[in-house]
Amino acid sequence: MTHRIGVIRGDGTGPEVVREGLKVLDAVRDGFDVELIDFDLGADRYLRTGDVLPDEELDRLRGCDAIFLGAVGDPRVRPGILERDLLLKIRFGLDQWVNLRPVVRYPGVQTLVPSHTEEDVDLVVVRENSEGLYTGTGGFHRKGTPQEVAVQESINTRHGVERIVRYAFELAVSPGRRGKLTLVHKTNVLTFAGDLYQRVVDELAHAFPNVETDYVHVDAACIYLLDSPARFDVIVTDNMFGDIITDLGAMIQGGMGIAAGGNINPNGVSMFEPIGGTAPAETGKGTINPLAAIGAMEMLLRQLGETAAAERVDRGIGHATGRMKSMRAGEMGFNTTEVGDLVVEGATT
Repeated sequence: MTHRIGVIRGDGTGPEVVREGLKVLDAVRDGFDVELIDFDLGADRYLRTGDVLPDEELDRLRGCDAIFLGAVGDPRVRPGILERDLLLKIRFGLDQWVNLRPVVRYPGVQTLVPSHTEEDVDLVVVRENSEGLYTGTGGFHRKGTPQEVAVQESINTRHGVERIVRYAFELAVSPGRRGKLTLVHKTNVLTFAGDLYQRVVDELAHAFPNVETDYVHVDAACIYLLDSPARFDVIVTDNMFGDIITDLGAMIQGGMGIAAGGNINPNGVSMFEPIGGTAPAETGKGTINPLAAIGAMEMLLRQLGETAAAERVDRGIGHATGRMKSMRAGEMGFNTTEVGDLVVEGATT
């Protein structure tokens, strides 16, 4: 079998961490082949041509089996252009309606909460990825005047909410999970959207009698993630709240250098990426931590059904974290290439 993997190396340190992810992919590949398809997308293309993501490039991405993304963002480009016209256009155009964020603490990783153990931090956030405040619905009235009004609307459809909640229930009963689903929202203030989410959870719970359900306000969830993260197994939440709490989740697993995520269409093309961004100050220094990108490669392999290869990557990451001094850029005790080599060593022995 040959998997067609689209590669967007992106900006800043993106190409450096993608290189290590592809190195690990080559080391763990067994019983399948890959065809890597490079895409010239990111700040350099935009500055060179004025294009961000032409429709024909989106069509080419649609022909891949999965997408591996480095990072997007550049101080030379006004904030929002690449994020909206590249990342969001891919997510919406390919209907990647699940944002999946595992929050796992690997062996040897030190975090800002020293009381946490590896067993405490083992959860996954299922974030709705195609609706909510990110649809861009809204506008200005009397812009630039003292009477200006800005409206940003949160769009939540029954179809969109039901499919993300069902995905989360199915994940909660999958191997390795503990059979608990927690809805995180703000139902006491967002009484329409929150009510829709809660009703869908309550209705679908009848089809999953072995799943324990729970509800936590988003502000309380931030407290629990720091105080008692073991109470969470699978969290399901909307687009904005998921964006916020997954960054907090990254900090309790060791920081952005080890946090990976997936934008998933269960029946289409999914995209996997490190969470930490382009880190322009670290570009070209060999100091950036590639583990988040390598973790994204592990997620990509699982989505393609290559579970054995994904398990090897997971083992390799644990091998590397047990030897690194820190997950922070420049403080790892190894350079970027050497960290990738550690993962390969652990994955292949």
